[in-house]
Amino acid sequence: MYHYRDSNGHEIDAIVEQADGRWGACEIKLGAGAVERAATSLRSAVDQIDTRVVGPPAFLAVITGSGVAFRRADGVYVLPIGALRP
Repeated sequence: MYHYRDSNGHEIDAIVEQADGRWGACEIKLGAGAVERAATSLRSAVDQIDTRVVGPPAFLAVITGSGVAFRRADGVYVLPIGALRP
């Protein structure tokens, strides 16, 4: 697990990387009202990453404190923290 911040001010709260190199990016927000801004920020940050080097992300997700899990039209998953378990 990593954190990402670049010189342009883009930030990703959590980067999850598997042993085979696949990775995903997560923004973490307590309130469901921040999902739109978090998804936009997440996509903007990922757009700055050279995916020719690290490959494209396997997933993009906004993790919230509550609510329901769903996939947005732009492909970003919205996941309540309670839905994350083995």
